[in-house]
Amino acid sequence: MSIVTFKNISKTYGQADSAVRVHALRDVSLEFPAGECVAICGASGSGKSTMLNLLGCLDRPTSGQYLLGDIDVSELTDDELSEIRGTRIGFVFQNFNLIAQLTVLENLEVPLFYQGVSPYERRAKAEELADIVGLADRSHHRPTELSGGQQQRAAIARSLINDPLIILADEPTGNLDSATGEAILSIFDDLRARGRTILMVTHEPAVAARCDRIINLRDGQVVTDERSEHSSFEQQPSGPAEIQAG
Repeated sequence: MSIVTFKNISKTYGQADSAVRVHALRDVSLEFPAGECVAICGASGSGKSTMLNLLGCLDRPTSGQYLLGDIDVSELTDDELSEIRGTRIGFVFQNFNLIAQLTVLENLEVPLFYQGVSPYERRAKAEELADIVGLADRSHHRPTELSGGQQQRAAIARSLINDPLIILADEPTGNLDSATGEAILSIFDDLRARGRTILMVTHEPAVAARCDRIINLRDGQVVTDERSEHSSFEQQPSGPAEIQAG
């Protein structure tokens, strides 16, 4: 079963009064099965950030169809997209994006607060996830009192708070030293083993190799879409997407 489907997705940037157009993605068709961990790779300007923004409903495609689960999100209103982001998508950013004034537990509770979940339920879920990512003993500390790795653990826990369909990770080890990055990747390994669907932008080959599947972009097109040598994922995706220049 595919959790995410891109059908002939294109994204073009440009101003109405200018003839200059940037084709960030060109007629991309991809499927992401449930429980798969996918690395999205490519040089700067290849289209990977645009793809992540579209996957996260932070931007809209110029053309094509995006299915998230059983929902066609391509034509949703801004309010509907906001609801999808809050309930079906978990985000892990390179810069953590934690609220400095709040403790770890309070940061984790924020998405549930906006969902109207009761304080007791919010706290119970936050404590459970803090324990899963190894922050039970730091859960009452604020971000400035945490190391970079601990902040990223908190960001991962926050991404799980609404039990999302997919987790989107943008260079999740980019600001971490190698040892701390390895610890964070081990958490993603565990999430994958638990059946989570993870789509991760990375420029690091070693990080990509730990995923089930590696997609390489260049000039807004998919140039390779292959299984990782270390993949234990049983369901094989369809072959590389057929791409036409836009």
